Amino acid sequence: MASGVKPRVKVPKSAAAGDVITIKTLISHPMESGQRKDGDGNIIPRSIINRFTCEFNGESVIDVTLEPAVSTNPYIEFDAKVPEAGDFKFTWYDDDGSVYEETKSISVG
Repeated sequence: MASGVKPRVKVPKSAAAGDVITIKTLISHPMESGQRKDGDGNIIPRSIINRFTCEFNGESVIDVTLEPAVSTNPYIEFDAKVPEAGDFKFTWYDDDGSVYEETKSISVG
């Protein structure tokens, strides 16, 4: 995992079966576009989170392709229907080949 890259996810701890919940995600990442130069005039290499996915109990909920225009520390908020208790798995894919994962469980009551 690259230095300083940290995913954060907010998912309710419980919901009723069939409820639609709001999920909030943020990953601390510089999102360098590859078009800026450093103090010596050298191009800073592109380094972005290029894809974000979320699955619930193995089923795809969202799959997003991110482009260099996305800001530093990308924040993604979306709604998901909760049919049953289970686990949300969040995955961020970095240009450098790194993969960052976070899992959050939700109970149904």
